[in-house]
Amino acid sequence: MSDYLVKLASQPTLRNVIKSVGLPTPVGLSRGGKQYADQPLAGLQVLVGTVTDGVVAKAVRADLDAAGATLAAQAADGAKYNGLVLDATDMEGIDGLKHLYSFFHPVMRQIAPNGRVVVLASEPAEGATPQAVATARATEGFVRSVGKEIGKRGATANLIHVAKGAEDRLAAPLRFFLSGHSAYVDAQPVHVSAVVSAPSSVPLSGVLKGKVALVTGGARGIGAATAERLAAEGAHVVCLDIPADEETLNTTVAKIGGAALPMDITDPDAPQKIATYFKEQHGGVDIVVHNAGVTRDKTLANMKEHLWDMVLSINLGAILAIDEVLLGDKIINDGGRIVCLSSIGGIAGNMGQTNYGATKAGLIGYVAAQSGEQAGRGITVNAVAPGFIETRMTAEMPFMIREAGRRMNSLSQGGQPEDVAELIKFLTTPGAVGITGQTIRVCGQSLIGA
Repeated sequence: MSDYLVKLASQPTLRNVIKSVGLPTPVGLSRGGKQYADQPLAGLQVLVGTVTDGVVAKAVRADLDAAGATLAAQAADGAKYNGLVLDATDMEGIDGLKHLYSFFHPVMRQIAPNGRVVVLASEPAEGATPQAVATARATEGFVRSVGKEIGKRGATANLIHVAKGAEDRLAAPLRFFLSGHSAYVDAQPVHVSAVVSAPSSVPLSGVLKGKVALVTGGARGIGAATAERLAAEGAHVVCLDIPADEETLNTTVAKIGGAALPMDITDPDAPQKIATYFKEQHGGVDIVVHNAGVTRDKTLANMKEHLWDMVLSINLGAILAIDEVLLGDKIINDGGRIVCLSSIGGIAGNMGQTNYGATKAGLIGYVAAQSGEQAGRGITVNAVAPGFIETRMTAEMPFMIREAGRRMNSLSQGGQPEDVAELIKFLTTPGAVGITGQTIRVCGQSLIGA
């Protein structure tokens, strides 16, 4: 469903009228293409700052240069920057936080529409003193606040915490967060570590060539968009959805050259059937995207027991059961990727969604725990938490509720299914090996939740 305010605000005359009546004037987001490019930052002006010229700073410059960015070490008067990157990993003590002000203050007005801000900081958990932890953690509040200041330009700000020894894993996260592929991911702290062993080589484009992927709930919406993005990078995608949606499912897979697997994931035999299918047809599976889910909203006082049971079974129980078999029987190959669809409803809760919120919060805990169990096999386990996304479900909302959902974020607009698919795709790539056990929101920095 299209957003009328984004369309109106794109016309200068109407934009002024909208402003005059106090309505938001959202900037149309510049999104990346369906495929990754070898140099996704080609033609972009990026200003790079450092606290000290250490290991991270050198890696950042090399990575950005390889991605095609035009790098600047000093700000120029009147220049417009597509990206601002500050390596603050060597910041020490409370006084060190002044570097955040010194670098960003002079150039905040020079951030171009759809610009990107990325701050790299040390890993708080590795702080040697409480003061060091406070300094590293302070960057999160700074980045979230910057995101709210620049969102009106369609610009975003994100934070990368870099663990010691993980400096060589920054290339893919930097490419993602500085490109149009991350258009609706805003004010997110991401932790890059060396917990999971890295592949011997990381391709820049066609990053999923030769991989086999499973996307549940793949017939339409976010699932279909995810299948399309994975296929665009070379993966063979198997889309699973309920038999009642088999016609739509077949249409979706026909477009991407994938395969359809009509099945009810709550069937007690489903985990073993899925495992058998991938073992016999492909010898295993590399990527599992748990997208299937439902809502059955009622306040707890009015909720029937079968509605509680249905949501818990589909949104959480089935995922745990499927993974138990796929991981237990090693159907998921070494170096595999698991991505679960959580929600900001699992972070902040929502009235009438005690069942839904419980399942989505459960998935956040699940990926955090399961990631440690699977690190030895090179498997990463993460979750994405969408905010207001323009889907068939949100199109059916009452007008005022839909408008509130759209506007209550720093970008003043709803996201698209492909925005969620882009984050999922990134987390399934070899280059995202440094990210595991995390839940990343794709919500335009929703004002609801953390």
